[in-house]
Amino acid sequence: MAQTIRNHNTRTFEDLIDEAAAAPVDGWDFSWLDGRATEERPSWGYARAMAARWGRATAALDVQTGGGEVLAAVPQLPPLAVATEGWPPNLARATALLHPRGVAVVADADEPPLPFADGAFDLVTSRHPVQTWWTEIARVLTPGGSYFSQQVGPASVFELVEYFLGPQSADVRGRRDPGKARAEAEAAGLQVSDLRQEKLRTEFHDIGAVVYFLRKVVWMVPGFTVEEHRDRLAELDEQIRTDGPFVAHTTRFLIEARKPLRSS
Repeated sequence: MAQTIRNHNTRTFEDLIDEAAAAPVDGWDFSWLDGRATEERPSWGYARAMAARWGRATAALDVQTGGGEVLAAVPQLPPLAVATEGWPPNLARATALLHPRGVAVVADADEPPLPFADGAFDLVTSRHPVQTWWTEIARVLTPGGSYFSQQVGPASVFELVEYFLGPQSADVRGRRDPGKARAEAEAAGLQVSDLRQEKLRTEFHDIGAVVYFLRKVVWMVPGFTVEEHRDRLAELDEQIRTDGPFVAHTTRFLIEARKPLRSS
């Protein structure tokens, strides 16, 4: 998506990091980065495809809904619409956003078991789940129901991760492999009908964008704080001012899996 980039690098390093350190990071809305960072989008258009499936469902669940921003944009909701979220700031935001549309938002720790009966939903969706509990997904789906999810792929934005943490092991870089997701889904009794992966260019145009991103996506550099990483941030600030945007690559995969119909 085209985006006008504003030159924030005319401002001082201290101004940029102070602004980013003070910005709220609740919810899953990245609009603060408009004009400061860009990311290519996957070709499959997850939000549009998700909305189409929700429009056909009778009972649907969005797991780890974040601040509810993606679900709130769905034009037509099924008679039973439920979302779960575990992080309190996101939970409050999702409740305020989704309750007026009739979506029940349930506080859940994102660990098994899901707080629902067997076969409760004919559709379960999730955008960028921290972890997918495949046996639970299979349990709450009705026979013939589907799970549809866009997930973070292996070594996503690792150029930035390794800038701060140093080279990562092959085991760490290989986590979130879509092949592993397929194997786990099938082991839970689901049939994978679609699995796609894309590598997408991401650019950070000022150091404030880096600080905001790492504060919001907390698992990228665990324990990240401006104070702890100030020297490395200052070096990166100088690099961006001299060489242009810091380039990384986001990986995403799309997976759709169906629970088989009961045998007659």
